[in-house]
Amino acid sequence: MRRFSVADETVRGPLLGHNVAAAVPWEERMKQIAWLGLVFLLLLAVFPAAAQESAPPEWQATVTGQIEAFRADDAEAALGFAATAFHENFPTGEAFMQAVRNWGYEPIIESRSHSFGPFQEVSETVVVQQVRLTGPDSVLYEALYQLIKEPAGWRIAGVQMVKTAGMSA
Repeated sequence: MRRFSVADETVRGPLLGHNVAAAVPWEERMKQIAWLGLVFLLLLAVFPAAAQESAPPEWQATVTGQIEAFRADDAEAALGFAATAFHENFPTGEAFMQAVRNWGYEPIIESRSHSFGPFQEVSETVVVQQVRLTGPDSVLYEALYQLIKEPAGWRIAGVQMVKTAGMSA
């Protein structure tokens, strides 16, 4: 039996009982490339974090720090993440914590988890960050944190909360 080699850009397969080697048409190759591009774009849509920068923005550590301080019932630490204006209005962490509870922010204080959504840099020193929270009642909440950059770093200047439709798993 005689053997022969087939060029790299060919397709092999039976055709009426014979071995056939035919070049892949240019149009077929373009379709394959287009499909690969579409799959790549879909993967980026499904896993957007892979396309974002590797390190989270600095201010997210401030938000996480305050949320964790609230969960641990560490009023002084929670106040430490607040902007200077809060320190002027609340002489102690306990007074701050009581005010936060009175203002209806218990879903943050007692949250089970949180994750970051999109953010908007208003200026070099002001950012609005969306945070999704799962409350103790398994209800989803959305909080918009306004952060300002002070000499000591990023601090929380205010929060607006909205109860969202749906339940958490």
